[in-house]
Amino acid sequence: MKHTIRNLLLSMALLSAPLTAAAQDKAIVVASTTSTEDSGLFGYLLPLFKAKTGIEVKVVAQGTGQALETARRGDADVVFVHAKSQEEKFVADGFGVKRFDVMYNDFVLIGPTADPAGVKGRGDILAALQAIAGAGVPFVSRGDKSGTHAVELALWALAGQDPATSKPGWYRSVGQGMGATLNTAGAMGAYTLADRATWIAFKNKSTLDIAVEGDKRMFNQYGVILVNPAKHSHVKAGLGQQFIDWLLSPEGQGAIAAYTVDGQRLFFPNAAPLPRQ
Repeated sequence: MKHTIRNLLLSMALLSAPLTAAAQDKAIVVASTTSTEDSGLFGYLLPLFKAKTGIEVKVVAQGTGQALETARRGDADVVFVHAKSQEEKFVADGFGVKRFDVMYNDFVLIGPTADPAGVKGRGDILAALQAIAGAGVPFVSRGDKSGTHAVELALWALAGQDPATSKPGWYRSVGQGMGATLNTAGAMGAYTLADRATWIAFKNKSTLDIAVEGDKRMFNQYGVILVNPAKHSHVKAGLGQQFIDWLLSPEGQGAIAAYTVDGQRLFFPNAAPLPRQ
């Protein structure tokens, strides 16, 4: 009798093992920018996607440069970031299959409510940066090779400034994510560049406020790419493509549009319609 029960239990374990392994395998890793995580977007989207497909998404939230490097090493199946030129190079170098637009928002210049540089309300980000540099008032940079950091450096260059190289006393590079950078700016009474989604979701605004917004040069596009399985054979291309297809589908785009914080939309879907199969 004991042998019969033991054999029955062993048979049941052997039968369930492939199912358990299959369930564990139905998961992907997405290397993404901190703003998609810190804004709460993934916390909203991923349960919807899992309910639809049964696929679990594990997010590695980093600055865009780090996220792309993670994907280059093959440590992710999908990359979802916001630095288009870097994304296009990633694909051109053979590490990604194809890049797709997913959604956009914009960057905002955040500063102390006292506005010591006198830039609040200006619609010209370059003039605002020139005023900050001219006044020598504190500015905090993420300094982490993120998409936001790349845009900040590009804007300084367009404004005829290069504080990251010259390192004036008023410019502080912290090498941290957006939330930590905003906290530092608040503590220092400094200006900083932030993506609007993280700013809206940020809870410790204290004496900080939006100083400059609306300049077309502060547009912020997000893209998604499947990591190339020809480079890394372990990439779960089928599951990763399902995630991409869902993001680009009317259902996924509608979910992005529906996500709000305090009644404000954080991201605006703009994926091109998928071709009919």
